[in-house]
Amino acid sequence: MKSYFKSVALGILLGLVFGMLLGSVRGANARDVGQWQNSDPAIHEWYRTLERPDAPGSICCTEADSYWADEVHVRDGKTYAVVTDDRPDGPLGRPHVPSGTEFEVPPEKLKYDKGNPTGHGVLFVSTSGYTWCYVQATGI
Repeated sequence: MKSYFKSVALGILLGLVFGMLLGSVRGANARDVGQWQNSDPAIHEWYRTLERPDAPGSICCTEADSYWADEVHVRDGKTYAVVTDDRPDGPLGRPHVPSGTEFEVPPEKLKYDKGNPTGHGVLFVSTSGYTWCYVQATGI
């Protein structure tokens, strides 16, 4: 009888822990609320289908998570992209990242196999500063 109560208590405890973990899951920050209706359809399609280089099948995010980053440099063997985007954030529905902000781009986050029709290096970052991927501008 005692082991039965232990099993029940363990089951309840595991259920609570699993429920708490499930309750803490958040959705992705990618958002498209219609702000891209006037953008070039080819560029919109490129953003929509761009996959993360380190996770094939997972998108890099969307235009609302991207920043132009035309300046790239290597320091101490690490690659860094510098935000050069001067577009207003409001219409893009994204948080502000000041021009000049630098993000490390690990080698597995460099995307080079899909081209880039934007004319700019494009950096995809989360609101917490995590680098999803970086695509160099064509011709660099």
